[in-house]
This record gives sequence, structure tokens and C-alpha cells, in this order.
Amino acid sequence: MLLAFSAATSTLIGSFYSTYQVQKEQLTAFTLKSNLAYAQKLASTTDNFLESALQQLAYSAKVIEQATDDIKQLNNEAIRLNHQTNSFNSVVINIDGIIAATSPRFEKIIGKPINSPGALEALKEKRPLVSHPYMSAAGNLIVFISHPLFDSQGNYLGYIGGSLYLKEKNILNALLEQHYYEGGSYLYVVSSDKRILYHPEPNRIGSVVTNNAVIDAVLSGEKGVLQVTNSKNKPMLAGYAPVTLSGWGIVAQRPLKSTLSSLDTLTVEVIKRTIPMALVTFIFIGLFAHFIARPLKRLADNANTLDTPKSLEKLKNVKSWYFESHQLKTAMLKGVSLLQSQIGQLRHDAQTDPLTGAHNRRSLDSIVDCLIGEQTPFAILEIDIDFFKRVNDTFGHDIGDEVLKSLTNIIKSLCRKGDIVARTGGEEFILILPNEDSKSAFHIAQRLRNTVADTQMQTAGFITVSIGIATWPHHSEDIEQVYKSADKALYYAKNHGRNRCCIAD
Repeated sequence: MLLAFSAATSTLIGSFYSTYQVQKEQLTAFTLKSNLAYAQKLASTTDNFLESALQQLAYSAKVIEQATDDIKQLNNEAIRLNHQTNSFNSVVINIDGIIAATSPRFEKIIGKPINSPGALEALKEKRPLVSHPYMSAAGNLIVFISHPLFDSQGNYLGYIGGSLYLKEKNILNALLEQHYYEGGSYLYVVSSDKRILYHPEPNRIGSVVTNNAVIDAVLSGEKGVLQVTNSKNKPMLAGYAPVTLSGWGIVAQRPLKSTLSSLDTLTVEVIKRTIPMALVTFIFIGLFAHFIARPLKRLADNANTLDTPKSLEKLKNVKSWYFESHQLKTAMLKGVSLLQSQIGQLRHDAQTDPLTGAHNRRSLDSIVDCLIGEQTPFAILEIDIDFFKRVNDTFGHDIGDEVLKSLTNIIKSLCRKGDIVARTGGEEFILILPNEDSKSAFHIAQRLRNTVADTQMQTAGFITVSIGIATWPHHSEDIEQVYKSADKALYYAKNHGRNRCCIAD
């Protein structure tokens, strides 16, 4: 029954999947091809517009070159060029580095030099030019199209230029807004310095786009298609083409989700028509298989998670209604109970010192690694019992063990929640104090030292401890160096009278 059910299901799913993938690839390829064609068309149209704008400026340049001293003629030509074709938002005529005429007329800059990037670029290049986008003196994000002026001897006189205000209505915007926006598809234009010149979202105009494979490709002069993820983390099907005259790039793209929406609808309809017959087949297979397989399936699932805390509870909830599954459940319950008991004991034994119940070195290293991974600063107190050998020699090792237990209890009694106590050697202990610096750790160490000195140990009497202090990452980023610093501080305390606390140099 399982074989029959699996074969029927896999055949049906395989058929749906294959059909879906083939149609998905066809739709994706068609959309990419369409976007490429549209991007090429708009790139060609934009090239034609820019070429036409340069031709208009060239014609005006010929007129102006004959009358550079006639201010009235200059003003009339600027007004004619601005209003005749609506190609520019503004027109400016520069003679000998000075603004001679503008349209619309800007009285504040007439007769003055202008140092905008577009003007400086036009004066420097002395050739027909489409500038990089920049912020003008009037606060407009513009692209400046200019043509040089020469006298009859070929001497450079200045330039005539037209500005396109990228965030205002102009002929370029009108040209690009003819794109048919549907289902989230859109196009945008970028300059050679990756600055957005046109975008359906006005607030994106002027921003610089980085880490975009499509923009990198189109600005290198390539045309083609690519599936990318846009700034809103949506998969897009993009076609792109360069604008040769200006070095711009035009990208037309459509969301992958919108492209495949019709395919999803079609697939749903196919599934709807297939489901009734499939259900008839599956019902008969499922009814026979379900009641027998369900308990075994649940037991098998639980067998893969026997080492988890909730495995016992999950096993108890399995309803084993026939003899074989009931016997398996009983055996697994016994095994899980024994396994969890042993795991708990092994985990405890692996992480604690058997004599004092404090953390051992393995457990300490794991905790310190976690603190370092979380970038939590901490202080290390290395604690050593003064003259502990004398205690063992005088009272015996049994009394020495009791002293170690008592000291552990004293340290734990002074600890806060989150502090770590570990025994790392015979009479050596380490206390980890998260979020403490050397100064605060020293006060805690002094309180611990005084408490130990004032506490009478059973049989052994009074003992003292020496404590070395170091902090991570203040003393070092390397934890081993921090341990060594604390160890040096401890030896310094030992060598200078014992029963004292010392902060690492």
C-alpha cells in the first residue's frame, strides 16, 4: 500500500512540477526578452532626444557666435531656445566665463561667473557635452547639456547650455513616463556615476545605487538581461541597455512574482480538475495504510529524538492500539528513561569537580568562550589557599578536602547570579565575574579574602587566600594572556606576604 501510494503521489507531483517548471522558464525568458527590447527602445529614443538637444544647442551656438556683444540678441536666443521646443527647463549663455543671458531670467547670476560642476566641465572640455548629474546653485538636481562657442578665428568664447531638472517635469520625464506600468513593473535611468536620473518613485531620484549587478553591466556598455533582487528584496526580471551618447543606462524590470502569477493561476486550475480522481485513488490507499502505519510512524519519529528533553512525553502520547506497536512503545519508554538518566549524570560529571561541586576546567572554558562570543567583559579572580600543603601535612588529606569544600561554599555564598566558580587545581580556584572591571573586581576579591580569613574551618582553624585579578578584554583580547596576567598577579601576591589581592599590571 505504501508503494502504491508513493508511486501515485510521486507521478502526480512529478507531472505538475515538470509542467510548472517548463512554463515558468518560458514565461521568465519571454519577460526578460520583452524588458530588453523595451530598454533598447527607450535607450535609442533617449539617445535621439539628447542628439536632438545638442543639435538645437549647435544651431543656437551658430547664431550667438555672430553676436556675442549683443545682449538683446543673446536674451532673445535664450528665450527662443527655452520656449520653442520645451527640451530644457532652463537655458544659460556663458561668454568669457561670465553669465550673459538666461531663460528663465535669473537676475542674481547675470554678469557673474558660475562655478557649478556642469559649467566647469563645459568650460574645461570645450566640446558638446552631457554632464554628470549635480546639485545646482539654485538647489536643483540637474543634468547640463552644453555646446561650445567659437569666434571666426576658432577662439573659444564660452558655451550655450540647457539644464534638465531631474526632479521636475521635463521632456525627458515625459518620454520615460510613457512606459506602461503594470503588476509592479517599472524602469529607471542611471548616470555613469550610478546616480538615479529617473525613477517612478521621485524620492529615489539623485540617490546613488551600489552593489547592483545590472547597473554595473549596463554602465560598462553592455546590454542584456538578468534576474536580480531589487532594493526592497524582491526578485526582478531586468532588461538593460546603455544610452551611448551620455553613458547612461536604462533598466526595465518586472517582479518575478507578477510574471508568474498567471502561471500560478493556471496551475491551480489544473490541480483543481485533477484532484477529484486523485482523491478517489488516495482514499482507498490511505484508509488501509493509515491505521496500521500511524503508531509505527510516530514511534519511528520519536526514535530520532530520544536524546531530547521532551522525547519521553512524546512517546507516552503515542497511541499503540495493537500488540506489536505496544511492545515497541514499552521497550522505547524504558530505554528513554535510562538514556536520559545516564545523559544527565554524564553531563553533570563532565562539567563539575567531583569533590567541591564547582565547575571544572572544561566547563569553565565553555562558559568563558560564550562570554567572549557575546562580547561580554568579565573579570578573572585566581584564588589560591596560602600554605595549603601545611594543612594536608598537619591534619591529613581528608581535612584538606573539607577545607576545599568549605572554601567553595564561602565563594558561592558571596557570588551573584551569573558569577562562575571553578576549581582548576588542587587548592586553586577561579571566579569569573561578568561585566566587572578591575576596580569593582578588586572590591569583591577583598570582601572574599576577608571573609575567608575570618571564617574558622572545622579542625583546620583559620586559613587565608591570595587572589590575582585580570580582566577581559582590558588586559588582553587573548583569553590565555588574561589567565597568565591573573596568574602573575597571584604569584605577586604570594611573593609579597600572601593573604592579599593584586590586580595584574
